[in-house]
Amino acid sequence: MSAWVSSGCSHSRKTCRLGALAIQNCPWCVCVCPGALPGICSCLAPCEYLQNFYNLTTTTRSKHSIHSKLKEMQAFFGLKVTGKLDSDTMEVMKKPRCGMTDVHNFRAAGQMSKWNKYSLTYRIVNYTPDLNRGSVDHAIHNAFLVWSHVTPLRFTKVFSETADIMIMFRSRYHGDRNPFDGPGRILAHAFFPGPGIGGDAHFDEDETWSANSQGINLFLVAAHEIGHSLGLDHSSDRNALMFPSYTYKNPNGFQLSKDDIRRIQALYGKNTVQLFSK
Repeated sequence: MSAWVSSGCSHSRKTCRLGALAIQNCPWCVCVCPGALPGICSCLAPCEYLQNFYNLTTTTRSKHSIHSKLKEMQAFFGLKVTGKLDSDTMEVMKKPRCGMTDVHNFRAAGQMSKWNKYSLTYRIVNYTPDLNRGSVDHAIHNAFLVWSHVTPLRFTKVFSETADIMIMFRSRYHGDRNPFDGPGRILAHAFFPGPGIGGDAHFDEDETWSANSQGINLFLVAAHEIGHSLGLDHSSDRNALMFPSYTYKNPNGFQLSKDDIRRIQALYGKNTVQLFSK
């Protein structure tokens, strides 16, 4: 029996189970959703959030370990570090975000910290019906440009063969042990450089993707995920593209933060080529 505790939510314990795992026997698993739609949660329960993004494990889910992980999460997001599930902490947990963890103590076998080459290929395997193909191509192209502007990296789109970075729109369980969770919450995830699935980026097809401020802006999320595909972890800098929570910013004239530039150039160096003539 899942020990969901409802807080400001009319959902039953059965309808309030989120994501791929129902957190078992955890009195801290408070539903933090606004309860706008009956039977639908727009949040990740706290223990599931800490499990997904802060390496809280099922074998160490004691009160002490939960306190510790809450403090870690609060410190990362620049919140008051209390170890308590306060309103500011719950507000952060409700925000849509990237599916990658915020702490990386290890990399999966075969994954590298960076690509060992500067010319990379990408392929858009399938397209979301939310946008026309041209809009998707434009958003993805511009997302790669964000990174090539400040590094020696160059990206070439291919149409049939296996690319270094395979871009896909997928729903729920899609074969990589990182299932999506429906609209809201987790928007996308990517994999660090490496063979096979390494470098690939997956976008949740259950989101409403857009080219503007309506729905979820594809360019902004793609640029973030490509950062992971190039080897970057999440940043705790709220101004950084690699900050894990989604916030809309005008794509026109978008620029990376100093933190993003510093970290990507630490991997690949600076761009010494004039990309565009004046």
